[in-house]
Amino acid sequence: MVPPIPPFPAALPAPASLELPVRFTQAWVELDCPPSWRRLLVAVSGGSDSLALLHLLYDARAHHRLELIVAHADHGIHGESGAIARRVVEAAEALGLPVVVGRLMLGSGTSETRAREARQEWLELTRRSQGADAVAFAHHQDDQVETILLRALAGSGPAGLAGMLPWQGTRVRPLLGFRKAELATWLEARGITGWEDPANADPAHDRSWLRTVVLPLLAEKAPTVGERLLRLGRQAADGRRAWAAALDTLPGLDVQEAGRRISVAALPLAAYDSALAVAVVQAVARRVGCVLGPRRAGRVLRLLVAGRSGRVLELGAGWRVELAFGRLCFHRSTPVPTPLVVGGSSGQVRWGSWQVRWERGAAPASGRRDGWVGWFIGQGAVLRGPAPGDRVRPLGGTGHRAVVKCLQEARIERSRRGAWPVVELDGRVLWVAGVCRGEGAVPSAGEDALRIEVSGG
Repeated sequence: MVPPIPPFPAALPAPASLELPVRFTQAWVELDCPPSWRRLLVAVSGGSDSLALLHLLYDARAHHRLELIVAHADHGIHGESGAIARRVVEAAEALGLPVVVGRLMLGSGTSETRAREARQEWLELTRRSQGADAVAFAHHQDDQVETILLRALAGSGPAGLAGMLPWQGTRVRPLLGFRKAELATWLEARGITGWEDPANADPAHDRSWLRTVVLPLLAEKAPTVGERLLRLGRQAADGRRAWAAALDTLPGLDVQEAGRRISVAALPLAAYDSALAVAVVQAVARRVGCVLGPRRAGRVLRLLVAGRSGRVLELGAGWRVELAFGRLCFHRSTPVPTPLVVGGSSGQVRWGSWQVRWERGAAPASGRRDGWVGWFIGQGAVLRGPAPGDRVRPLGGTGHRAVVKCLQEARIERSRRGAWPVVELDGRVLWVAGVCRGEGAVPSAGEDALRIEVSGG
């Protein structure tokens, strides 16, 4: 389930009696992250902001029972990158924390956007490989002001003007209520100096241009411009939160979520006033991280009104929407994973959008035909996507059935079928996960067998 949108962080009060680490502990509590989060990947660039985040988390780790791993992406864009990476490693080792460094080798001509995308991709891969629950970023209140202004200049809608969320998915930003200057002052008081990227002051970059040119000019006429932009962000965040809540109360929508997929009933939505329908489409997509402007939301609405089941519309950034079985479904397009040989006594792996676990053990007395756990005797089981012509003989049934027909009857959208997990053993399809258990390789109660479980998707 996608969590409720956290409130827009206001600047936290800073009375002399309330030290910055105490305020940080308060801010972390107010994030209201999932209580199961314990293992945290801390993105440290080597700058004062990220070093402040690292030390604040380190000081608070016992109180919040956090296990920290430092992650540094060496972009390879400028000549000092190797030295900066070494400084981050030294900072982590001085605190006794594990550290992972990624050599991205992007080159000096890399754009700011491409560098950010590469860094985020690497951090997410590292989070998964390290078994971390989330990645902590050092974005602060000054960054939030710049983000809101950037989005206003880009013509963003109300939801975009809400700026960065304190946490979303597996990304958490506990410093959004803190000013850059106070973080730097606190860090310097500990005798720590961060590295400052020259690009941060280069007006050739849009964000740096706002920081060094535009905001100072605006402040000459309106000294409180930063607070005004934050106020705009809070109002937009209230609206975004209201729409997120409305999705669960609007009649007939029947919102269904699974992982990073979300679907709603098509017929009731098609009957809405067009302006309302566009707003609902945007809110539905936003809940799983798909950002739609009015134009693309309008295209989704036209797909919906046309009512042609099986149609798929590409939305950009890997997102797509599909009209199938009377529902409008938003999801990411994923390539079909390579076949996986399930062997050994146990294992766990990410297979496409699915999590696959297996182990050997004593088989139960009976199993479900349509469950997400399958038991098999024999060796050499292969997990793969459906292939043309695949057929399965249902357990307890008669005759063979086409796998594609089984998926259709289970109301699996066409775009998902190619990467649906199927287990083959000795050249026969024996299991369509969650849909159909086939005859063959069925263990008796208590017999040593291979247990395969798939989840997610």
